[in-house]
This record gives sequence, C-alpha cells and structure tokens, in this order.
Amino acid sequence: MSEQYLIGLGVIILFGMTAQWLAWRLHLPSILLLLVLGIIAGPVSGLVDTNFLFGNLLFPFVSLSVGIILFEGGLSLRFSEFQSVGKIIRNLITIGALITWAVATAAAYYVLNLEFKLALLFGAILIVTGPTVVLPLLRQIRPKGNLYSIAKWEGIMIDPVGAIVAVLVFEEIISGGFEQFTAVSIIGLLKTLIIGVGIGWISAQLIILFLKRYWVPDFLHNSAAIMMVVTTYIVSNLIQPESGLVTATILGILLANQNKVSIKHIIEFKENLRVILISTLFIVLAARLRIDDMTHYSWNILVFIGILVFIARPLAVFFSTLGQDLNLKEKLFLSWLAPRGIVAAAVSSIFAIELTTQGYKDAERLIPLTFIVIIATVSLYGLSAVPLARWLKLSEPNPQGVLILGSHPWVRQLAQIIKSIGFRVLIVDSNPENVAQARLYNLEATVANILAENIIDELNLEGIGRLFAATANDEVNALAALHFEDLFGRSEVYQLPYKKKELREEQPVSRHLRGRRLFSENMTYERINEIYNSHAEIKILELNSENDLQLLNNKNILPLLLVDLQNNLIIYTDEQGPKAARGMRLVYQDLH
Repeated sequence: MSEQYLIGLGVIILFGMTAQWLAWRLHLPSILLLLVLGIIAGPVSGLVDTNFLFGNLLFPFVSLSVGIILFEGGLSLRFSEFQSVGKIIRNLITIGALITWAVATAAAYYVLNLEFKLALLFGAILIVTGPTVVLPLLRQIRPKGNLYSIAKWEGIMIDPVGAIVAVLVFEEIISGGFEQFTAVSIIGLLKTLIIGVGIGWISAQLIILFLKRYWVPDFLHNSAAIMMVVTTYIVSNLIQPESGLVTATILGILLANQNKVSIKHIIEFKENLRVILISTLFIVLAARLRIDDMTHYSWNILVFIGILVFIARPLAVFFSTLGQDLNLKEKLFLSWLAPRGIVAAAVSSIFAIELTTQGYKDAERLIPLTFIVIIATVSLYGLSAVPLARWLKLSEPNPQGVLILGSHPWVRQLAQIIKSIGFRVLIVDSNPENVAQARLYNLEATVANILAENIIDELNLEGIGRLFAATANDEVNALAALHFEDLFGRSEVYQLPYKKKELREEQPVSRHLRGRRLFSENMTYERINEIYNSHAEIKILELNSENDLQLLNNKNILPLLLVDLQNNLIIYTDEQGPKAARGMRLVYQDLH
C-alpha cells in the first residue's frame, strides 16, 4: 500500500519539475506543459489518483497553496509603480472585473447552457487571470512605458478580487436564494476587505517586529514567514470565508514596501517555493480530470472562449482605461493579455465538489470547463502576445542600453560616456555609498542584490539589452551572467575578470559558466583600475578618415565600444573585434 503512495507522490514531483524544465527549454508557458503532463499522470495513465493520495486533505492543501502563491505575488509589487498606474489598476479590478463577470455569466448561460446560478459562479471564477503566466510573458515581451506595471499589478490583484466574488456567489447558492444578493454581497465584500487588510497589516507588523528585534535568526526567516502566512490565512478564513486571499496578498505587499528590516531571505526563498507549489498544484488538479469531460464540448465552448477573448476582455480594458494616459496600441495590447491560471483552477475545483455534494449535478461541469478555458487562453495569449507586442512596437526587440553591475570610479566614467552617446545605462550595486557616488554624476543607479530571484521584475529594464558584470568578485560576476542569460541571451552578457589568473580555463568558475570577456583577452578589473588611477581618459572618436581607422591598430589604446551606422552598440571582447567603418563612433580607453 505504501508503495502506491510513493509512486503517486513521486510522479507528481517528477512530472511537475519536468514540465518546468521543458517549458524553459522550449520557451513555452509552463502551465501548458503542466496541464498536459497532469492529464497524462491522471486520466491517461492512472499513475496519480488524487482521491486515494490526499483524500479530504486535497482541497485544504490547494487552498493554503493558493494563499502562499498570492503572498509571493504581493512581494513583487511596489508602491512606486502603483503611483503612476493606480487609477488604471483600480478600474481594472473593479469596473473591468464587473464587465468580465457580466459577459462571462451571460455567455455561460446562453452558450454553455449552464443554469443561471452556476453561470453566475462560473463568470465570477473567470474574473481572475493568471499572474504565473503573465509575469513570464512580460519578461519576454519587455513592454515599454507603464504596461509592465499595469499588467503585473492587475494579474496579482485581480486574483483575490475574483475569488472573493466567487465565494459570495457560492454562499448565496448554498443558502438557497438571491433575493438579497446585492445587499449581502456588499456587506460580505466590506467584511472581507476589512478583515483581510486588517489581519494582513497586523501580520506584517509582527514579522517586522520579530526581525527588527532579532528574535528570529536568519536561517529561520523563511520558515517563520511561511508559518505567519499560513496562520493568518487560516485565522482570516475562519472569521470571513476566503478573506485569507486578501490577507496573504496584503501581507506580501506590506513586507515588500517597508524599509525597516531586510527581507532578502524571504524574497530569495519565495520564488523556489512558488515554482514547487504551482508545479504540484497543476499536476494534482489536472490529474482529477476525465477525458470524457474534456472532449464532450464542441462548437459551444469555442464560441464561449471567443466571447471571453474578443468581447469580455476588450470591453473591460476599454471602459477601465477611459480618460487614462494610454494610447490605442497600449489598450490593444492589454486587451490581448488575460490568460487564466492556478487560482481559477483551484477555486473551480473546490466549489464544484462542494456544490455536487449539495445536489447540483451540473456543477461537475465547472472543472472541465475551467481547464478548457485555461488551456485555450494560455495557448492563445502565450503564443501570440510576444509577436503582437512587437508588431505594435510596444516591445524592444533590440534594446541597446547597458545594465552595469558594480559602481567603482572607472565604471562611472564609462557609464557617463555611454549615456552621452544616447543609450540608457543602469548601474546596480549592493553598496549604498557606491550608488550614491554614481547618482552624484547624474547616473541612474540603484541599490540591489543582482542575484536576488526577483531582481528582473524589480528593475526597470526598459531600453536595456545587455549586462556588464564588473565587480571585484569573479564568482558574483559569473552568477550574474547566468542569471541574466535567459533575458538578454548569452551573446549580450559580458564579464570582466578580476585578476589575470581568472582568465585561465582551470579556474573554479568554468569558462562556459561565465559571460563573454569584456574588451580584450588580457584586460582585468585590476588592470582597468590601474589605468584609471593613472588619469587615463575614456574618449569618443568619430571615424571619418583612414587615419582614424588606423587608430584601432595603435597599442596605446584599448577599444571598448563601437557605435555602428545603424546606432547599434557593439562591445569589444576577447574574440575577434568588430569591423569598423567610416562614420562609426569609437569609444576607447587611452592607455598613455
């Protein structure tokens, strides 16, 4: 008997991690592959029987996991972003949510032939989107302006909103009537918000207090944070059903935006936990499906999905952005970004089981319908959002700016030169004093840990297309190069070795794990600093004559960068240098 449990649990973990890895290799939304492997694990092969493995513990586990996922999402939201897009976010999670609910409900009633109560519940479930799909897509697209902040905030904040509305509808169905639905809903919504925000705030203050007083050692920060999330989630739900989703989200947001204590251990841990939870949940929930349920629908489900995609979402975006500072292209892009994800799957699964036990046999249809919507929207948006953004010229297919790791004096001089040419430069350093010095030179700089899991989401990388890792720590440089390899591509990740000995292939950090060597075969961090300390200058020269081109053969200069005729920034490396031509601009270090 125990072997069956082991096999089932092993398959869930194996299939979940395999799906994540395949998604990374194939550049596909991970949820798609998780759903496919979950269906293979459950209804196709029978390797995973969720009722046998989990029994009555399944949905409490799903509910807690969703709360932790929303806490993780809250940790990535910054009030500084909200200041510029707050009105749009407010409208999307209120006006937009109501429009989506109304249109989805009508379509479910008239097209899918669900009875009205269940149609109303299904419409509420589909208010939510899928931040676990949206955020990876945004990393690929790298949209211009405020689009990234709008899509990220909406994707995370809409989940508790949709779940709360669904819970209110569910409770009315269970109670037997909708006669006083409006009044009861408003009261329930207010209670949920007050309890969720209140307990979330208290929980955040407790965590801050314990960390500030050093009552919790560093190695227990992660465990203590998760304990607090789970505890407050349960307490909140006991007081008001599903208010725990609001509590978890508010707790994450408040911790992310305070400056009293460091929460880097919590932030570094939460990304790994999110991947594990999402992988497990989707395999488990997809394994509960039945093939017959998925193949039962034909034209009507296609019409329903078409209404969601081409009517509900565009209407929600249009009315939510009236009078706001967004152009037509930006509205069109937001109208094409509403995949459903883990929260819709979890909520529909929980409610369907509960309603079936209450005698609503048609409620069994909610689970396959939700999963079909998830598969369709993730496929549609996941495969088309990137080319659409490029066609609308809202993404940056070839950004030329530079992200520089390190802020020593020589780096600041190079950053000023690159900025003067017209390219964006962002300096990241973990030392506040170095960052302050960079800002004195009117350079854009921020204090951050370049190796933090959420650093790519936190940094504004608009216009940035390459990384210079130029600190005094070769291992940190190498890890940073690996961290940004997927975003910028291996060809645009560069590293400056610290000493000559680190140029050798036998060093602890293997050559294939490092970025491309900056500037020349023998150039190092130490050597660059020696040159800077000798008062040698970085200069710009427009190559207008043959004599200018001959300067490249001069051993008393070190070519650094080249700006070609198409205004592309080309970096010199230890490999064969780029071919210079008249009209180009050369940035070089004078070695005299």
